[in-house]
Amino acid sequence: MSSAAGTPGRDDARAVEVFRPRAVRWAAYITAVIVMAGMIGGAVMITSFQLGGRLGLLMIGLLIALFCHLEASVRVVARPDGLEVRNLMRTRTFEWPEVLGISFPMGDPWAHLDLADGRTHPLHAIQRYDGERAISAAHRLLHLVQERGEAHGESDAQRG
Repeated sequence: MSSAAGTPGRDDARAVEVFRPRAVRWAAYITAVIVMAGMIGGAVMITSFQLGGRLGLLMIGLLIALFCHLEASVRVVARPDGLEVRNLMRTRTFEWPEVLGISFPMGDPWAHLDLADGRTHPLHAIQRYDGERAISAAHRLLHLVQERGEAHGESDAQRG
């Protein structure tokens, strides 16, 4: 009796897929650590700064680290009921019928959702820097769009 159908939690977990960039996350967090180390070192070692200047350096370091974290936290979450896209500053949720396909135009740094209203929406979580991993993620997401959305049965001409 090894059927997964008997456990509803397992089916739900398989239905949710999360896509995240790899190279950009590493680069962003490494940059945040280096910048914070430099700012802390500057605040401690530059003796000509008063308390306000030292705190200012630390605040600038924290703002840069926050930006790096925002860049590293981009993701796409594919759920049975819709698609959640978290880009740098905004999270947006799409119903599956709103999404027609995925395009990954040559020269663009990330993939795009092709929407039913004729617009596109960037997917910062699928970035060209990840190479084959990004292309594989775009193909997997396209498969989910075709499986769950209005684009079911369309050709793969929108892959780009």
